[in-house]
Amino acid sequence: MEEAAELGHLLVFAFLFFFATFMVGSVITDVTMGALCPGRDECSLAIYLTGLQQAVTGLGALVLTPVVGNLSDRYGRKALLALPATASIVPLGILAYGRTKGYFYAYYVTKMLTAMVSDGSMMCLSLAYVADRVPEARRAAAFGVFTGVCSAGFVASTFAARFLPVSTTCQVSAVAAVVTAAYMKAFLQETDGGASSCRSEEAASLPLCLPSSSSEESSPRLPPLRKAPSLSEIATLLTSSSTFSRATVVTFFHGLGETGLLNTLLYFLKAKFHYSKNQYANLLLIMGITGSFSQLAVMPLLVPKLGEQKLLIIALIASCGHAFLYSIAWSSWVPYLAASCVVLSTLVNPCIRSIISKKVGPFEQGMVQGCITGISSIANVISPLVFTPLTAWCLSEATPFYLKGFSLACAGFATLVALATSISMRPAEVQPDRK
Repeated sequence: MEEAAELGHLLVFAFLFFFATFMVGSVITDVTMGALCPGRDECSLAIYLTGLQQAVTGLGALVLTPVVGNLSDRYGRKALLALPATASIVPLGILAYGRTKGYFYAYYVTKMLTAMVSDGSMMCLSLAYVADRVPEARRAAAFGVFTGVCSAGFVASTFAARFLPVSTTCQVSAVAAVVTAAYMKAFLQETDGGASSCRSEEAASLPLCLPSSSSEESSPRLPPLRKAPSLSEIATLLTSSSTFSRATVVTFFHGLGETGLLNTLLYFLKAKFHYSKNQYANLLLIMGITGSFSQLAVMPLLVPKLGEQKLLIIALIASCGHAFLYSIAWSSWVPYLAASCVVLSTLVNPCIRSIISKKVGPFEQGMVQGCITGISSIANVISPLVFTPLTAWCLSEATPFYLKGFSLACAGFATLVALATSISMRPAEVQPDRK
């Protein structure tokens, strides 16, 4: 029971972390506009600063997340999880204290710096923690439960922000970040890099418990790194097997399409259906609630029957489907129908994470999870550079054809590349390697 309790503490920690983080995300647009362009409905400076922050954060996460993941393989998951937990407090505290122009720029700089080590590393370290504690047979379902709890934190924060004023929202977010760090320090236990295991009688009865047999006998060991990994070492890892190579392609193109879709969907809905802020918030809540339900309830039921590869293909089909459905939406209710596809499309990430987790030993989980997060960061950097001007062109009067959702269709085609790559995976590739 001790192992299950430790994972329970991790889930609570993840819920609190994403609750604190996403609560500010729902009001930061109003804060930015009020600080930089008070009284105006449009502000190009705010748009450029937001794009710059996303690009710099993505590049930083690309370099730092694999490093943090590798350090967790050597020094422990909890020790490195303290980094994103404490770093996220600083920008939120600044925003809670003041939201004038000076305080906003202080928040902007600190958020850009701390997000490099907090946004991506939180997810990869937590997934490595889960991999340390959960046997391979149940790891995909466990990853789904974890990401479902993260989505639940997003839903709770978005729901709370709808009924709180901006100043109170920022203060509650800062307090929640402090509580998150304190909870992690007090209750989360170290995993010893996956070295600990359950007794054989416990392994048969507890779903969140490592089997008594050594994981080192079932998974290959990567060459130990004596220092922080370089970009060339990361590239060598990701091309060391067809599984890693295909997982890299799937992660990149799926991230490229999904990020492009989410970044441009609001502008499309405003231009075509005159969506208001509350309508967009309702759409996000539908996505969050549906995604949480899917990851918590649907994925644990489907993985044992279908396996990660088949479920990944189904999830990517749904991801393509809802992008194309958004692009041809003919009425204001169609986006809500498209949002229902999230019940399957949200399973892409935990399936990929589970597949690569089974291909390495217990002491390389942080490294590979960090590499996959770094690939997602590349997609997060490139996607706005491609889809933002494309969306602006499609929504303008200068476009030679009338298809306002063309950029959303392009996001669907990017996801289609990920789907084709996942289909090319051989069933043996997604199984654990045996010596």
